[in-house]
Parts: sequence; C-alpha cells; structure tokens
Amino acid sequence: MIYTSRYESPLGGILLAGDQEGLTGLWFTEGSRYVGQGLARDAVLRETEYFDQTKKWLDIYFSGRNPGFLPKIHLVGSDFRNRVGEIMCEIPYGKTVTYRWIADKIARERGLAGMSAQAVGGAVGHNPICIIVPCHRVVGTNGSLTGYGGGILRKKALLELEGVDLSRYTIPKKGTAL
Repeated sequence: MIYTSRYESPLGGILLAGDQEGLTGLWFTEGSRYVGQGLARDAVLRETEYFDQTKKWLDIYFSGRNPGFLPKIHLVGSDFRNRVGEIMCEIPYGKTVTYRWIADKIARERGLAGMSAQAVGGAVGHNPICIIVPCHRVVGTNGSLTGYGGGILRKKALLELEGVDLSRYTIPKKGTAL
C-alpha cells in the first residue's frame, strides 16, 4: 500500500509518499518535473509515523537549522540510483559536491577506471525524495547550479537556507534545469 500526505513549506506545497518501509517520495507540487513519478493511483491519504518524522524534519530544516537526523526513508529504484541516493545523504548540510565527485566515488567503489558524470546526473535528476535526499547539494564541476527537478530558483533558495556561499556558483541561462 502506498500512502500520501501534504506539507506546506515556505517554497510551496510538498507531496509526501511512502510505503510500509518508509518515505519513498517528496516533491514540490508546483513547478517540479517529476511530481508523483511512480506513485500508484490507488495511493491512500493517511498519516504515518514516518510522515510525522518527515514533517518535523522539514519544520526544523525550513527554520534554517540542520535537523541532525533523517526520517525513515525507503529508496526504491535500481542499485545504481539507490547508491547515488545513499551518497547524497552523506553530503553534509551546507556543503556541495559535484556530479563528477559522485561518479568518481562510485567508480572507485566498483573498481572501475571511470564513470559517467552524466549517468550520475540522470540519477540525481530523478531523485524522488527531494530535500531530505539532498540532490540540491550536487552542482556542476564548472560551478553551475544546474540540474534540479524542483526548479533552479528552489535549488538556489535551499542552498542559501543552508548558508552556502553562492558567489562562486552560476545559474544557467537556458537548459533543462530551469
């Protein structure tokens, strides 16, 4: 069974989804590319313990503080996408990494000579649990804030909320990240 709930954030409405194991989705409901992707049509509006944890986490986060814990999440996807999600969960609050950094980390773990940063970008871009699995903390090697399914202005706002110095980053003028 899939459950849903809603949360109102300072950056807009958020749809939460989960199953028996934990939170499986968190999307901004307006201006996001993949709202509810993979969500079953028979999902039931219902509160759960992990939705309560998630809302508490979001309340703390949007107050400008590091929540210091993760609600119970359930990454659902390929092994590769789940590993990218796990790595994103390791990015410290207020810090950023590049798609290339994640690709190099996975390549080392798998004993490969290299890995495509674009493949990582695809996995990051399809992250179904935004903010909590912090895909907004992943930036281009050239300093571009490219690649946020919730919109580039939200990515910028989330990084500012975390105290990231954005003076060394650029916002793309065109492309799919806008």
